[in-house]
Parts: sequence; C-alpha cells; structure tokens
Amino acid sequence: MFDNNTFKNSRSLSKGWLFFLSIAFVLFAGLPGTAIAHPSPNSLIFLDLSPKKVMMEVQIPLTELELSFKPGIAKTPETFLASEGTQLKEYLLAHIHAYAIKDHPWLITITNLKMDQGKYPDSNVPYWEVNVSVMLTPQDNTDSRNFYLDYDAVIHQVMNHAALVSIRSDWENGNVETGSGEVQAIGWNLENNTIPPLHVNPNKGSWWTGFISMVTLGVRHIAEGTDHLMFLLVLLLPATLLVKDKEWNRFGGTRYSILRLLKIVTAFTIGHSLTLLSGAFGWVRLPSQPVEILIAFSILVSAVHALRPLFPGKEMFVAAGFGLIHGLAFASTLSNLHLDTVPMVLSILGFNIGIELMQLFVIGISVPWLIILSRKAMYRYVRITGAVFAAIAAIAWMLQRYLQRSNPFSTIVDQIAGQGKWIIAGIALLAIMASVWPKQKQTRVPAIETV
Repeated sequence: MFDNNTFKNSRSLSKGWLFFLSIAFVLFAGLPGTAIAHPSPNSLIFLDLSPKKVMMEVQIPLTELELSFKPGIAKTPETFLASEGTQLKEYLLAHIHAYAIKDHPWLITITNLKMDQGKYPDSNVPYWEVNVSVMLTPQDNTDSRNFYLDYDAVIHQVMNHAALVSIRSDWENGNVETGSGEVQAIGWNLENNTIPPLHVNPNKGSWWTGFISMVTLGVRHIAEGTDHLMFLLVLLLPATLLVKDKEWNRFGGTRYSILRLLKIVTAFTIGHSLTLLSGAFGWVRLPSQPVEILIAFSILVSAVHALRPLFPGKEMFVAAGFGLIHGLAFASTLSNLHLDTVPMVLSILGFNIGIELMQLFVIGISVPWLIILSRKAMYRYVRITGAVFAAIAAIAWMLQRYLQRSNPFSTIVDQIAGQGKWIIAGIALLAIMASVWPKQKQTRVPAIETV
C-alpha cells in the first residue's frame, strides 16, 4: 500500500516554509542538548548498539503522526493499532533505512508496535504516542557501529518536525544504562532542501570494555537493590542459631555458622544464576510486576522465619527457590541490551561476577558482627528487630508493587533501608560493645542442630 515514492514526494519546500522552519530550528537549537524525554512535539529515537545489530526504539506523538499518516487517528488511540497496525508498519518501513555503504541497505524489521500514554507535567492533560521497536541488521558484514540512519517518518510531511536521536546503550563502550548523553536531530536541511541521513559513528569500543561494564553494573545492581540484599541478610539472621522446641535457641558455634552461611549464599547464587541465564536469553519471561511482588514476598517469608523457624535446616532450598525469582529480576536488565550470543554470555558472566562480589562484600562486613552478637543474649532483640522491620518493608513493597503507587510505609522504609552503611556500622558498634561488656549469661540447653 505504501512505497518510498508515495511518502517521499514532498521533500521540496517553498521559500515561505523555509523561513518558518528557520525560526523553528533556531528556537529548537536553544534547548538543552540532553533534554530528550516526552512530552515533545518531536519524535524520539533511542539506539541500542551491539556487535551484530542495532535495536532502535522510536516514540512518535500520535498528534504528529496523523499529520503525515492518516487524519483523525488521534481521536481513537485505543483502537488505532488494531485497525491501522499493518498499514503503519508499511508506512514506517518506507521511511526507515540504514546502510554503511549507500547501495547496500540493511535489513529493517519492525519487531513491535504499542501505544503509550502519558500526561503533560504542566497541565496534566494526557497525550498518546506510538512506540515502535525496530531491528537494523547489516547484510554485508559491515560494522554495526558505523552507519547512516536515513529516517524521515512524519518529517517528510510535517516540515517543522524533527527526530531527536540518542544512543541509549553501547555495550562495547561500556554504556549499558545511561547512554552517551549526546542528542542529534534529524530534520530538514535548509541549505539544500533535503532531509540528510544521520551518521552514527561512536567511539571504538571493545568486548573487554563491555565485560567490565557488566561487572560494574552487577555490583551497582546489588548495591542499589535494597530488596535483594534485605532478603539475603534476613535469611542469614538466624543462620548462626540452633533450634529447640520449634524456637530459635543458642549460638551453634563458629564452624556451624560459617557452614550454614556458605550453604545459604551458594544456594541463592545457584538459583539466581539459572534464571539470570534463561531470562537474559529470553527462554523464560515473566511480567516484571509479579516478579517484583514475589521478591517482596520472599522477604516476608524470610522475616517470619527469622522470628520463628518455619523451615529449620532447609534454608538452603528456600534460598535456591527464591533465588530463581530474584534471577528473573536480574535478567530483565540484560535482556534489554539486545545482545547476540557471545556478548550476552560475557555479559551474564560479568554481571553475575559483579553480583557475587557485592554480595560477598556485604556479607563480609556484616556476618562477622552477627556471629559475635549471636553469642550474646541480646542477639534475640537484634534478630527480632531486624525481622520485624523486614516484614514491614516487605508488606509495604508488596502493596506498592501491586497498586503501582507509593504508600507512606514504603517511602519511610526506602529512606531507612537507604542508610544501609549506617545500619551495618551500628551493628558493628553494638557487637564491639557486647564483646567488651561484662559477659552476658547465655542459656546452654540441648538443641537440635540443623545444618
């Protein structure tokens, strides 16, 4: 239905329109170069670079699209894709091209179309946009990091429209989350009356840089992932204790404690590594909302167990089971990079190494103090306080993630949990004070050792 000629026949501009567009671009040029987020009358293009392909996300305001595609579509945004999806794909394919060599076009594949709704921050008025996922694949073994993006959707008809392009992720350069920050515009060239393609040519990277960036990302993911750390630490709270009459009892000894801690941490690692691998490659996919709710639920179960033994001696299996859930959350970070097999394997390895390094660091600076405290009678109050806080946090997070909005409890919990270094410092100080304080009596009763 659509072809290149049909939609590229209006590249000529009158002198009046050139003057108008000059004013528009002067105003546009005064905007900050890194401001690239809707709402905006322009289209936004985000590039995810990988060694063998480029993934592209295009966000087109529906009110702008109807000026070049079909009048009236903004009146029925909810049903637009159902009725016009096929024609829209044809239209977009006619206006998205890429190549490294002019006569060797890349394969363009539209992988997904969806509608997104937001609200203008100044007026709270809703707006709609079309979100297009596109895969650009070189066909001649050319470098996927040095190419021309020939894009003129909407622009070919709406002369004051522009497409703002930024590199969202560049694995080989180590930019896996924040992007380069540089924004370039595709629009009419007023000097020669054309819409020139954009030359995409970032700095040369390497697989080693990509690997190291994933290690760093794994470290940061755990450092900033309060819920993951809380689950593990709460599960470790009673790990140094023995069980008697279905109650947590006395300290089980250093060797006993270290063995239990190692088993729990190892089981959690195995669990999240399995789903990290399967989720990153897309073998297992779950919506993020239920995964995040289950992570909060895992904290609640661990908190109750820290108060009263629910599964004494079986913590290793519980850690492995809930590790599977946590791994799915980790995997979503990697799957969004759209990497090929070898870079993805390196990314999984690096990301997992980063996770383990951070976990070991946190365990290394917290567990010794727990072992010291668990020799004292006061540890009961430390364990109960930590478990109660974790239970409240878990319930608050479950409500927040189910209702998809913050609540007073989750806000307070996030603020307290964000002070993790001071909490650990407080535990360390308490352990030091307890070790130099006059010896506290600790009841030595027979207990069931469950390693």
